[in-house]
Amino acid sequence: MAERFATWVWVGAAALACVAGIVNVIGFLGYQQQAITHLTGNTSLLGAALIAGDTLATVHLAGMIGAYVAGAMLSGLIVQDSTLQLGRRYGVVLTIEAVMLLLAIPLFRQQHLAGPLLAAMACGLQNAMTTTYSGALIRTSHLSGMFTDLGIMLGHALRGMVLGRRRLSLCVLIISFFFVGGLMGAWMFARFDYGALYLPAVLTGCTGLGYAIYRHLHLPDAP
Repeated sequence: MAERFATWVWVGAAALACVAGIVNVIGFLGYQQQAITHLTGNTSLLGAALIAGDTLATVHLAGMIGAYVAGAMLSGLIVQDSTLQLGRRYGVVLTIEAVMLLLAIPLFRQQHLAGPLLAAMACGLQNAMTTTYSGALIRTSHLSGMFTDLGIMLGHALRGMVLGRRRLSLCVLIISFFFVGGLMGAWMFARFDYGALYLPAVLTGCTGLGYAIYRHLHLPDAP
């Protein structure tokens, strides 16, 4: 399927992986040192919090998981289709994500739970959009699936099977940009605190604007 992706999809996937990398590392370094996009870890921590009887951690972790799912649900309501098509409302989703990240900044600074909840919702919104339009081939908010795909393809290559080079390139692209986002996020957080979230907000907004311009030029009659 990667062979059929247009250039704008590759650029968008790289940009959004970078966004998720920045947001996630800020979650780790900031309020309660909590991952924003790592649902597997948060689910395990939720189980541990329940057994330990830690009510505050239970509420926080359950809220993070629920916010991520709510973001994914909102994406499904907006995009409403699983077929990759230039006329879809991806720009609307990206604009909403940018607004959520901007609103999260003052809440993070106040150490308010709504800050990480908004960030988690933004990442759920983003990941659902990319998963929907790619048939689950592109996941930008976490890397377990991408590393799994990478391992599968390398195993196939060792067996002498045909290697899907563009799919391999896509995995490496997303992993690399998520990692770069983590580096950028850690560097900026050390200098600008939660103001570092302005970058992913702007990057998301610019990606949405770039998509809207691209769509207008190539599909001028789109609503």
